[in-house]
Amino acid sequence: MDAKTFQSWIENYYTERGWHNLDIFIRIGFLAEETGEVARAIRALEIGRDRPDEVDGSYEENKQLLTEELGDVLGNIVVIANKYEIDLEDIFSMHQKKLADRYQEADEQK
Repeated sequence: MDAKTFQSWIENYYTERGWHNLDIFIRIGFLAEETGEVARAIRALEIGRDRPDEVDGSYEENKQLLTEELGDVLGNIVVIANKYEIDLEDIFSMHQKKLADRYQEADEQK
């Protein structure tokens, strides 16, 4: 699925469920929560959880969980982008340009 299709799909899916128009500060809270879940999934992959109330998953199960959590983060980012009418492809391009410009100048100074 390409970025435009995904961005449109998120718009429709979240709108159908009444999630799209939540206050932006609530959405930021959801994004923070999902980011924490990404951190938890990475910890499970890298060092394990070591909690008696959790079952250790295999590497592939933990990787699948990380993939799902990254999707949740991405979904929230797309909702925020959609709220402000920002195309994901513009985000990709601007981020790439920002990094290229920042580090090209630093690399030239070396």
